[in-house]
Amino acid sequence: MFPETGLGSLAVAPAATAVFTAVLTEGPLSRVSLARRLGLSSAAVTKAARPLIDTGYLHELAATERTGPGAGRPASPLAVRADREFFVGVKITADELIGVVCDLRAAVRATARRPLAAPDVEAVLTDLGQLVDGLLDGPGDYRVRTRRLGLAISGDVDRTTGLVRYSPFLQWRNVPLGQRVARITGLAATVENDVKALTAAEHWFGEGVGAESFALVTVGTGIGCGLVVHGRLVSGSHGVAGEIGHLAVDANGPSCHCGGRGCVEAIAGTQAIVRQARERTGRPELTIDAAVALARAGDEQVGAVFARAGNAIGSGIAAVANLVGPARIVVSGEGLAAYDLFEAHIRTGFERQAFGAAAQCPLSIRPLPFEEWARGAAAVSIQSLVVP
Repeated sequence: MFPETGLGSLAVAPAATAVFTAVLTEGPLSRVSLARRLGLSSAAVTKAARPLIDTGYLHELAATERTGPGAGRPASPLAVRADREFFVGVKITADELIGVVCDLRAAVRATARRPLAAPDVEAVLTDLGQLVDGLLDGPGDYRVRTRRLGLAISGDVDRTTGLVRYSPFLQWRNVPLGQRVARITGLAATVENDVKALTAAEHWFGEGVGAESFALVTVGTGIGCGLVVHGRLVSGSHGVAGEIGHLAVDANGPSCHCGGRGCVEAIAGTQAIVRQARERTGRPELTIDAAVALARAGDEQVGAVFARAGNAIGSGIAAVANLVGPARIVVSGEGLAAYDLFEAHIRTGFERQAFGAAAQCPLSIRPLPFEEWARGAAAVSIQSLVVP
């Protein structure tokens, strides 16, 4: 933890990690509250917090409340000093880079977008280096306090090594992205699947704070799912846990790029919707925006495409509820711009397939711009500082 600060023993001090994580995600918190939450003595909390205060990661707020009945002096809650360090987050899409600079609390301080000259690895790395330089050297003077960068990309990613095993929309295979970006930018790079990165942000800094279990389902170019169980993001032994986009929901459905048939993504992903709408209307030039407009105007054939997609998504979400039993499910993604065409069918598909009490799991709908996905990448980088 914080090896570059010279704190030394904090790298192996579980109490320091626990105290800092609790204050970061749920603070400000008093030492007494921390002791109760973490099962530590007040003395242990004070000992763990002292180096974090000395190095500027935590600070004491003005005393606000007494520590208990009959206690003497009021408590001084501990809070994170958000501007102690900054983090770059970049979301990589098939045709664009979206970058942010976040503080230690994952609040966005600066944003930038850059179209990709080409989707091949070399072109993306060149554009990414220029995007990061622009963010760090622009207003805010962030470079001097930025050591880490997070990258969010679709597909099969090994977060431990920074290897992109397979990214379907970029057609990348076995790209050592973390190593290459670290060399180009001079920053310690963490690479994560984009849906898991967004889930990490929700877990530490959003709707998932304090939840023992929740799921984040994303609707858009792909259909993804991030899972938190017992307070931990689930990756699985092979790093692909939560891939509900590749659950088969129609044995006679269309072929999927993964090699399967009838996958949720093959029915409800953006490209799948466009393909089906073109087939039904006989209009090969149709775009997703035009398909949405037709459906909203009452075109029954295109409306049926969105209905089928909504039912497939609802069935996938029900599978998550049945298997994991999350306390809540957040539905997000750029595809929610057309949520009015999906909503009733998603809920119908969910209620039809959810077993018993799983159908009572609340669905929270949160349309998010791509900057939030980039914030997720920054959140993963923050986590790599706190829990290497």
